[in-house]
Amino acid sequence: MTAIQPRVFSGVQPTGNLHLGNYLGAVSRWVPLQDQMETIFCVVDLHAITAGFPAPGELKAATREVTAAYIAAGIDPKKSIIFNQSQVREHAELAWLFNCVARMGWLSRMTQFKEKAGKNKENASVGLFAYPNLMAADILAYRATHVPVGDDQKQHLELTRDIAQKFNNDFANQIKELGIGVPNPTPSPELPEQIYFPVTEPMIAGPATRIMSLRDGTKKMSKSDPSDLSRINLKDDADAISKKIKKAKTDPEALPSEVDGLKDRPEADNLVGIYAALSGKTKQEVLGEFGGQQFSAFKPALSDLAVEKLAPMTGEMRRLTDDPTEIDAILKIGAEKASAIAEPVLKDVRKIIGFLDVR
Repeated sequence: MTAIQPRVFSGVQPTGNLHLGNYLGAVSRWVPLQDQMETIFCVVDLHAITAGFPAPGELKAATREVTAAYIAAGIDPKKSIIFNQSQVREHAELAWLFNCVARMGWLSRMTQFKEKAGKNKENASVGLFAYPNLMAADILAYRATHVPVGDDQKQHLELTRDIAQKFNNDFANQIKELGIGVPNPTPSPELPEQIYFPVTEPMIAGPATRIMSLRDGTKKMSKSDPSDLSRINLKDDADAISKKIKKAKTDPEALPSEVDGLKDRPEADNLVGIYAALSGKTKQEVLGEFGGQQFSAFKPALSDLAVEKLAPMTGEMRRLTDDPTEIDAILKIGAEKASAIAEPVLKDVRKIIGFLDVR
């Protein structure tokens, strides 16, 4: 009986208009993890239908675009498993089982459902309400130990931990009798000595875990914002990037020399944070260079940096999406590798729960 091996899982929805926030807040953080432990990166297309079904062909195109972004950003198919979620049926099966583990009260407290459903929650799909259970299944189908997430997803990962703990507790005797558990790293009188699912750890780090809108520094940069000026899309050319940064909302004050001076200045804080993330510096280092200067001097420097960092990625994304043969081959191989991990996990889970298997 050995401990579960370290494994990273994360994913992005294929809903079009991938932007700088997706890159800085997620994908760019994944690249160095490839050399630290096993990594699995998914295009979560089942999540993409929770708020409605896209037009024919749109979901396929968006799935390929996200995959292209992964590869262009430095996710190496030779180092990582890259696949789209709908191709591995274990995600959906485990999500249903977790629907029966999770409690209504847990899901009712999810703030993202309240935000996305708004005042019309009675007409929201059951999928939108229960999609945190699918997210838990995405992670635990691979018994992933680490998940890089943004601040807005931390609550969902806490739910994943709750589901794993409840499953481990509810089926502690079966797990032990079947001999398929692993040592609990934190045993106690209330917790079993052996567990099946790990209590996954969130990985939240760095100066730009949440990139905000260029038009409103209090709102997250979003694909769904009606204003294209609110975000830098990963497919934007140099002129579009420069235009959007030039038009980005600011305040009349000069940049401060200390990070404390960004307090109550959300737009300034956001632009400094973007510069810091793109340059690999801290906010304080950026302010050490630009403190006391007006935005008229800072914005051109930010534009030049953004173009320098994003242009190669944009070019590679376009190359891949213009001929999707390479992308489709990578997703096919990735799905086969992912299934090879998830199938034995679901076989174990069926045994633990007690389903009759006559195959």
